[in-house]
Amino acid sequence: MSTLPTPDGPTSSAPFRESASEDPSKAWLLVIDPQVIFAEQPSEWASPMWEAAWANIARLAEAFEGRVILTRWIPTADRATSWGEYFEAWPFADVPASDPLYELTPGAAALEAAHVIDEPTFGKWGAQLRAITDESPRLVVTGVSTDCCVISTVLPAADSGAWVTLVSDACAGSDQGNHERALAIMELFTPQVRLATTSEVLSLG
Repeated sequence: MSTLPTPDGPTSSAPFRESASEDPSKAWLLVIDPQVIFAEQPSEWASPMWEAAWANIARLAEAFEGRVILTRWIPTADRATSWGEYFEAWPFADVPASDPLYELTPGAAALEAAHVIDEPTFGKWGAQLRAITDESPRLVVTGVSTDCCVISTVLPAADSGAWVTLVSDACAGSDQGNHERALAIMELFTPQVRLATTSEVLSLG
């Protein structure tokens, strides 16, 4: 019986096949924010881990054909809230949602995902995702960045009762250290959140 690697090296005692994503026909592949602003230089937020993560996301997307959801973070939050200070701190990102920075990467756009949803918040768990994933949501989560939009999506989803498999090598952090710390935090929420590798997820197909 296989066990899951954790960010620090030891293995989890929970086998992947006990996760709620063991039936791939019921799970959705969620790709969080595969956008130019997070993936491509010279954006200040481009993840140095994106290229490797994307290679695994593409493998997963092929296996989850017809059950892929992409998300986009768009800069439409009310500037009268704390978001105003946020955008003051990051003026390069304070552009219209139609700016090329917020477009999907060419690879993500080519996936022809079943759904693309936009949210003005880091976390993407909300009414749109609930409507798509039905009453018993099973999510296989990938995307960028592990330590921001991924973690702020995964934890509310789990808290609401979703079954979440987080694909550790298909997520990209702002850097390696932050990526590993975020994975370690999310793994604390086992069994609602289970870590797996791309190969482990694909082995269920």
